[in-house]
Amino acid sequence: MLHLNVKPIELKLTTPFRISRGVEYTAPNVIVEVTHNELTGYGEAAPSGYYGETTQTVQACFTLLADHLGDDPFLIDDLHHRLDSNIRLNPSVKAAIDMAFYDLMGKLLGVPLYKLLGLNPEHTPQTSFTIGIDSPKEMAKKALLAKDYPILKIKVGTKHDLDIIKAIRDVSAAIIRVDANTGWTPKEAIKKINAFEFYNIEFVEQPVPAHDLAGLKMIRDNVLLPIIADESCVAIEDISRLSECVDGINFKLMKNNGIRNVFKMIQVARAHHLRVMLGCMIESSLAITAAAHLTPLVDYADLDGNLLIDNDPYEGVRVEHGKLVLPDGPGLGVKAR
Repeated sequence: MLHLNVKPIELKLTTPFRISRGVEYTAPNVIVEVTHNELTGYGEAAPSGYYGETTQTVQACFTLLADHLGDDPFLIDDLHHRLDSNIRLNPSVKAAIDMAFYDLMGKLLGVPLYKLLGLNPEHTPQTSFTIGIDSPKEMAKKALLAKDYPILKIKVGTKHDLDIIKAIRDVSAAIIRVDANTGWTPKEAIKKINAFEFYNIEFVEQPVPAHDLAGLKMIRDNVLLPIIADESCVAIEDISRLSECVDGINFKLMKNNGIRNVFKMIQVARAHHLRVMLGCMIESSLAITAAAHLTPLVDYADLDGNLLIDNDPYEGVRVEHGKLVLPDGPGLGVKAR
């Protein structure tokens, strides 16, 4: 029988992190340990209120699921069937347990996760570095401080969006990606995105509310910049509906139920000729490293949650000149600091 242990952690953001829906100062996450004989696999849940989770609901779910882990860490499909049979939704809970199982599998086999998945660690992309909403002047200052990162992800969704992009472009030659986090109407999005073209933007992420697929399609039909969906894609069934509305999808372990599900969703997205991005919540290097092992499969990475905090309890994936460098230890290859 596999044994589950749970402990909460509070990650402290270096600076307040604001998006169009609100602001975060800390991230109350939960670490899980799944023990099999003498080995322990580690996972992390980063609950988001947007997806109906809190630290309290996450911990309650772990208590409920502790007796449903089975006795074989290699039977990952059976695990997910039991998880889905016992609780609906709660994606970060499932992601954390899934992550711990993959960590255990790698440790039992003595291989890193990327090798277990058959992936080449040399094919990892560069990650973007995110700048949260602030005044245009302050965001430009943060862009200057992020000079070591060749790709910037800029949060927007305010009446000053064009001023923000102009101020950042005035001080930075980095690749710029824009994320509105559902903050615009379709007409507003079309106007702003067309104005952004002048500033050499790579793509725009989730311009309108998640349910507004017609709005996404209208935007895509009236702008030249690529449109990437994030909040609109939770389940694998969402991919086919989105394929006529956007150019790509941002997957996250925490909203898409973990490594096993995201691996499948990437294949489905490719079958629909969509670009693929891998993103994150505010997470420690434990969860960020787990996601990074999948990045040889994707076009874009936004795995910087661990770079935005000042009390990361783990070390794993590194960033060198923007490029994600995977650890080669067994499983996730993550170590406690």
